[in-house]
Amino acid sequence: MRQLSKSKLIAFRQCPRRLWLEIHRPDLRDDSGSERVFQIGNEVGEMARRLYDEEGTGTFIDINELGFGEAFRLSEELLWRGKGPVFEAGLRIQGALAFADVMLPVDDEAERRDSAITMTSSAVDSCLKRATGRRWRMVEVKSSTGVRDYHLDDLAIQAYVATAAGLALDSVALAHIDNCFVYAGDGDYRGLFAEVDLTEEIGGRLDEIEEWIEGAQVTAALTEEPDMVMGPQCSVPFDCPFAAHCGKDKVQAEYPLSSLPRLQEGRRAFLASEGFTDLREVPDEYLTETQQWVKEVTLSGETSFDAAGAAADLAPHGFPAWFLDFETMMLALPIWKGTSPYQRIPFQFSIRRIDEAGTLSHDAFLDLSGNDPSESLARDLVAKCGDVGPVYAYNAGFERGVIRDLAHRFPEQAVSLLKISDRIVDLLPIARERFYHPTQHGSWSLKSVLPAICPELSYESLNGVSDGSMTMDAFREAIAEGTTNERKREIERELREYCELDTLAMVRVWEVFGGSEKLGNWRI
Repeated sequence: MRQLSKSKLIAFRQCPRRLWLEIHRPDLRDDSGSERVFQIGNEVGEMARRLYDEEGTGTFIDINELGFGEAFRLSEELLWRGKGPVFEAGLRIQGALAFADVMLPVDDEAERRDSAITMTSSAVDSCLKRATGRRWRMVEVKSSTGVRDYHLDDLAIQAYVATAAGLALDSVALAHIDNCFVYAGDGDYRGLFAEVDLTEEIGGRLDEIEEWIEGAQVTAALTEEPDMVMGPQCSVPFDCPFAAHCGKDKVQAEYPLSSLPRLQEGRRAFLASEGFTDLREVPDEYLTETQQWVKEVTLSGETSFDAAGAAADLAPHGFPAWFLDFETMMLALPIWKGTSPYQRIPFQFSIRRIDEAGTLSHDAFLDLSGNDPSESLARDLVAKCGDVGPVYAYNAGFERGVIRDLAHRFPEQAVSLLKISDRIVDLLPIARERFYHPTQHGSWSLKSVLPAICPELSYESLNGVSDGSMTMDAFREAIAEGTTNERKREIERELREYCELDTLAMVRVWEVFGGSEKLGNWRI
């Protein structure tokens, strides 16, 4: 029988095929994007150890340093005979193991709960119970800003393994990031976590876990990969890293159902159950008005463009015309005084201006100093954005939100910033209403619309940063202590190229929608 980790059991809960692949074919995993998740998790875990061990009496069991054998030996010693908090304690029973983020001893009888976790399953009854008077409070730490449904499975598995191993648990809680926390500076992160007691919520799940372990063991022992039909489990509650492998032999429709805009999962599943794989096959009675339009355009293979309507939409706004794009970053652990977890912090903007004569100019801001860039950016935006003329953005709710956050943080700039916000005109609704090409596959993002309007401008030509998530990674690397000046200059160039392409793309969209001739052979 294998010792299945908690993560393996969670994988089984999502999809038995995923568990089998995790064990037998881990080489097929697509781990793109996971590095950022691991980095955030490590940072949050390290902070939890600081906050839950203010006196410094705890022990961190570093499995990478100790190895499995020593980690479990030390965990057992500390949990049954030790004192003080234990972090990443190894817990194991026959068939399953888990590592607990935080284990806090409850030594005072007055602190012990009347509703301490108990278990009656045969798996627990057969375990060798260790004699101990110590009880523990188990805390699982998450980088999310709230409790998710799948967290309950996570904690239930951990509590089951701990209790089945003979450990006395007083309570089980989840500590998540409190996004109302405001960093006061000087390394003071007290109040960063909000703790939710989930003892009662997971109690009803404990008796199911023996079945989960048995089912996972059966799957793990299979000699061949289970045959599972791809479906919602491929992305719920997590994107499966084996989705590409599972879909490799699946004949993909040229225009799959996913190319229908705003198609709800229930409707997608229904259409698939009726045998439809290509949006062009779906009867109109199953589609919304917009989806019917997408279907008609896709069948025609031609662009649908209401040029007169788009020009009329833009006509009232006049000149000078401005085009604005921000790049922002969000940190689970805020590093600048007065900021909060996952707050959008703008560190860059690109702004272009076209006057009535057709003259195009460009200005920009980028701060990679490592200081909070917000106030400098706010002042620079006010100085560079003029007092009149529409400020075009694409999906403008984002730009308005960034500007309003800045106005709230810096009252002395608030009036000027809010005037800029009031001037913003969103190009996205015009695109959704007036323009569609089959290559958009149901999306009106700027990256989807641009190739159909202006194929000579392409994000694929960028060398380095080419999407929003990459800008955040690049910014973090640029301000990190160990980053060389040479690498920092390279990141600066990549960030400037990406943000400048965003505003240049908007200019081209505006130009086509407005019906004007191309104003120049622009390149970054």
